[in-house]
Amino acid sequence: MAHEDERIALLLDYENLAIGARDGLGVVPFDFGPVADALAERGRVVVRRAYADWSSFDEDRRLMARAQVELIEIPQRIGGSRKNAADIKLAVDAIELAYEREFITTFAIGTGDSDFTPLMHKLRELDKRVIGIGVQSSTSALLPPACDEFLFYDRLPGVEPTQAPAPPRRRRGSPRPAPAVGQVSTPAPVAVPAPEPEPAPIVPPDPFDVTFSDGSDDTATTGAEERDVAGLVVSTLGGLARQADGTVLASRLKRAILRKDPTFDEADHGFRGFGELLRHLQDRGAVTLTTGAAQGDPEVALPDDPDADHDAFALLVDVVRGIAAAGDPPQLSGLKNQLRKRVPDFSEKRYGFGSFLSFAKAARARDLIAMEWSDDTGDYVLRPTS
Repeated sequence: MAHEDERIALLLDYENLAIGARDGLGVVPFDFGPVADALAERGRVVVRRAYADWSSFDEDRRLMARAQVELIEIPQRIGGSRKNAADIKLAVDAIELAYEREFITTFAIGTGDSDFTPLMHKLRELDKRVIGIGVQSSTSALLPPACDEFLFYDRLPGVEPTQAPAPPRRRRGSPRPAPAVGQVSTPAPVAVPAPEPEPAPIVPPDPFDVTFSDGSDDTATTGAEERDVAGLVVSTLGGLARQADGTVLASRLKRAILRKDPTFDEADHGFRGFGELLRHLQDRGAVTLTTGAAQGDPEVALPDDPDADHDAFALLVDVVRGIAAAGDPPQLSGLKNQLRKRVPDFSEKRYGFGSFLSFAKAARARDLIAMEWSDDTGDYVLRPTS
């Protein structure tokens, strides 16, 4: 079945995800946007439910409601003990949906708890595709193998940790291997106060970066002309290409974009059709177009430009070498801003990388830089190889 035909039921063990993101990544409140975007690239989400004792997540409740997630209230405290009522309700709803909603082809279960492993097996036994979602440091080693696909929240494009990811916890005697960090930013103390999200830092405009609203504006018309259409198209295309088993047609790309942003209209950006927008982006070097099987539905791909890649990696190496020569070797956090001081419109997304960490790892794989994790700084440290 083609990915665009998948109909997804998303069920979130919200307390597990939110506490895992808070303790492991310093993300408060939980940012649902990267999860929604990742699933939009895989199919149409027809059910969105989150289970929790919402009295403990006041700010999260407001943000999730604005993201059109149905909030299932499960009181967790009975006297002085905690119950697993949310786990049971989620499992019951999943099985009910599997039997009564035959049109649902995929279940996305957001949790790191190994108690859900039998549920994953049962859903697959019922011929449902299962996608797991969890924070790496709080996900049981038993859970990912039970799924058809597992998305570590840490690695999703758009997740911005405010502290070094925590090491994985031992769960029921099963130690987890050391995690591969998805994204890293400036380290911060483990205790994360501030219930209110801080405003995003101001950076130079980037035609290939896309920023989604956090829901702080109640109006639906936020000014489509202010959205970054190039970044939206390129980031969506990159996500489809990473998980596709074939070519990406323009029609499929358009459907994925609409799942991310239902208000998207190329006319708001001055184009008479989606094909004209793609041709414009091809002229700018953002995408490449080739003739598809159907007339008017071309194949879309990210450009394969070795010279551009070489220039990007050369810029990274030059900045790392300059900082190292002036003092201590640079850390990954803040390094992208150093590159933007040289090239204001720099973005790793232009070269098909989902995050700056992925771009740095690609440079390491090419032996252009050395990059090692430092427990002292809680960050990656980069050094030139020559």
